[in-house]
Amino acid sequence: MSEDLRKKLKDAVIDGEPDNANDAIQELLNTGVSPTDIIKEMCKAMDLVGKKYENQEYYIPDLIMSGEAMKGGMEILQPLMKAEKAEFVGSVVIGVVEGDVHDIGKNLVANMLRGAGFEVHDLGIDNTAEKFVKQAKEVKADIVAASAYTSTSMPHLRDILTELRVSGVKDEVCYLIGGAPTTEDWAMSIGADGWAGDAVEAAKVASKLVKKRRGS
Repeated sequence: MSEDLRKKLKDAVIDGEPDNANDAIQELLNTGVSPTDIIKEMCKAMDLVGKKYENQEYYIPDLIMSGEAMKGGMEILQPLMKAEKAEFVGSVVIGVVEGDVHDIGKNLVANMLRGAGFEVHDLGIDNTAEKFVKQAKEVKADIVAASAYTSTSMPHLRDILTELRVSGVKDEVCYLIGGAPTTEDWAMSIGADGWAGDAVEAAKVASKLVKKRRGS
């Protein structure tokens, strides 16, 4: 991947410039870079946006503009991913935790999971633990995936796991978490089955979790 094009894409997402992001994406596709690799670069840029927000360098309007750049890029890439869609792997319930309205990362993960062959049930933003569990029961989910974008909403990830256990659903599903303030060590410390730092990794981890649970 050309370093100049990589930087062009990264800067466009961070600066919230949809037109420049789309131009960079098209140029990368023309040079043979896969949609998955392009999305991975966009995820890295969004991680930096999240850190700027956490450090109060960025504010809600900045997040919205970066999100628009990401959204425009996904409109180009998603049809290409669908063309390469794998066979059905499993069912996922995904959403953002209670008190959190940041869905950029969650939307990316949902798209990557669909591209990897998962049936995705997207709850959207601001979901209670009970809502995650109810949906998981209704669709007989293989995975419950939850994200928190801020440190203040992060404790709700633990609440979802507690609710899964109390309701008796935990033995039937794998619990996958992510989001800017989370780490793999923290995820493992609360008893989650998996953690992912970006959308591409989330799809890989989800596939591994399903295969492991089914013994394949």
